[in-house]
Amino acid sequence: MQNTGNLKVTTPSDREIVMTRVFDAPRQLVFDGFIKLEVVKQWQYGPDDWTLAVCEFDLRPGGALRYEWRHTDGREMGMSGVYREIAPPERLVHTEIFDEDWTGGETLVTTTFDERDGKTTVAMTVLYSSREVRDMVLKTGMEHGMSAGYDRLEQLLPAMAATD
Repeated sequence: MQNTGNLKVTTPSDREIVMTRVFDAPRQLVFDGFIKLEVVKQWQYGPDDWTLAVCEFDLRPGGALRYEWRHTDGREMGMSGVYREIAPPERLVHTEIFDEDWTGGETLVTTTFDERDGKTTVAMTVLYSSREVRDMVLKTGMEHGMSAGYDRLEQLLPAMAATD
């Protein structure tokens, strides 16, 4: 699976990766797609050969989050974190650490939501422990999984709007 071209990946500093995507929807609706558990379960699992087996979060500062993904070949990947900031519908900040800590410790993830002319730009900034770790993460092709998930979220937004 490849990045469909809708996701832009940049490295503004030695330790950061920023993934940016524009959604054709109002900010509150896109923000809801990141905080409503039943919606997150439908899109945040990356490439089609993965599933989101566990998706739990306590959406409040200090609240925990937990994700576990399973691959069709039996591989598993788990990640936990804690919310540091929740500012609806503008910003989410949380930590992440994978069960098999391949990222050199906890990362800090800041996601912002900026609306202009009815379209929302989501920018997810991930701060890693070192440049080496950031560069290793870039080599994993993680942007393909993010792109696939964001494409799924884009498809869910019209139905979400219809139920609001």
